[in-house]
Amino acid sequence: MDRVVDASNLATPGGIPLTDLSIPGLFMQADIVVKLVIIALLFASVWVWAIVFEKITSLRSANKAADGFEDKFWSGGSLDDLYELEGAKPTHPMAAVFGAAMAEWRRSLRVVGADLSKSAVRERVDRAMNVTIQREIERLERWMVFLASVGSSATFVGLFGTVWGIMHTFTAISMQHNTSLVTVGPGIAEALFATAIGLVAAIPATLAYNAIGTMLARFAGRLEGFSTEFGAILSRQSEERA
Repeated sequence: MDRVVDASNLATPGGIPLTDLSIPGLFMQADIVVKLVIIALLFASVWVWAIVFEKITSLRSANKAADGFEDKFWSGGSLDDLYELEGAKPTHPMAAVFGAAMAEWRRSLRVVGADLSKSAVRERVDRAMNVTIQREIERLERWMVFLASVGSSATFVGLFGTVWGIMHTFTAISMQHNTSLVTVGPGIAEALFATAIGLVAAIPATLAYNAIGTMLARFAGRLEGFSTEFGAILSRQSEERA
């Protein structure tokens, strides 16, 4: 005949009465080390989603601003007017690249008595654009290292919490001399909860890192393509002024 177990008389391996098997209940009954691991992983997960939202918003804004800038750039208007409008005080990466190139080109043309060949001017302009592109991409890549770190380590941090929780559970079981599933189950569930939270943090971080990394690479390629075209335009203008 099956025996009916009274849940109100159950206790965790640590001696805490077990009346709540929900996720909050398991958290409250977990060992302090497991609690700290879960809290750290939850914080990392929230921060991951905040970074994802910020990066996607920033890249969309940068691409939208670049679309508007390229429309103005290829409309056939004056480069000097466009520089005064957007290049002097750039508000987005492509305008910053344009502004850096125009500023360097103007400085090179104003050099008095300097022996600057057309190739030297082109080299200085290209260097100014490359430095600006690198700086803008580094700014957009901020916190990407955090995504990579969470994606690669959160699972192991959760596993550490699980191992610690199971070790604590078995230690408490050996002291109680009770190996029934009713006694072992809750402690193991608490421990496995840490691994689950680790996966919740690691999986989105890894997917986001790969997706945002691809978006950043495409945007960097867009800036490099613009810099190549604009460098050729400035080189032709230098030849016309010579």
